[in-house]
Amino acid sequence: MMSRRNFLGGTAVAAALAAAGLTLRGKGASADDAASPAFEITRSDAEWRSQLTPAQYRVLRSHGTERPGTSPLNGEKRRGTYHCAGCDLPLFSSETKYESGTGWPSFYAPLENAIATSEDRSFFTVRTEVHCRRCGGHQGHVFEDGPKPTGLRYCINGVALSFVAAEA
Repeated sequence: MMSRRNFLGGTAVAAALAAAGLTLRGKGASADDAASPAFEITRSDAEWRSQLTPAQYRVLRSHGTERPGTSPLNGEKRRGTYHCAGCDLPLFSSETKYESGTGWPSFYAPLENAIATSEDRSFFTVRTEVHCRRCGGHQGHVFEDGPKPTGLRYCINGVALSFVAAEA
């Protein structure tokens, strides 16, 4: 039988891991593991590490999460397109971006043929993971609490994105 102390201790550990941006997938788990599907763009671990910043690598390749409120893209208001920081595939239009109050860039719809999803069972729950359909880079998660017209909230790590402003 689990005691209150053990339950609270386990909850505290899980919360600390989440705050640190870690998951319970295991060290080194990445979108290009053997069990993952093949993607158009594949690179070795060394190639990904040399191309990405440490923060980008942790999110895109190790399924990490950036701390809420830390992305400069939260305040981005210009017209443009948000691309995968791993392979530069356009993923989201600024027209679908909205302020969700979560601390991460949020969108109610991706661009057509831009993302893929998979089941994420980390942190003792089931969520829908969003990843780039071309390189498999982890972007974030999608939830069913967004605005109309889709009712979806694509909660995306800003470090997994690059922004390309529309020409004036």
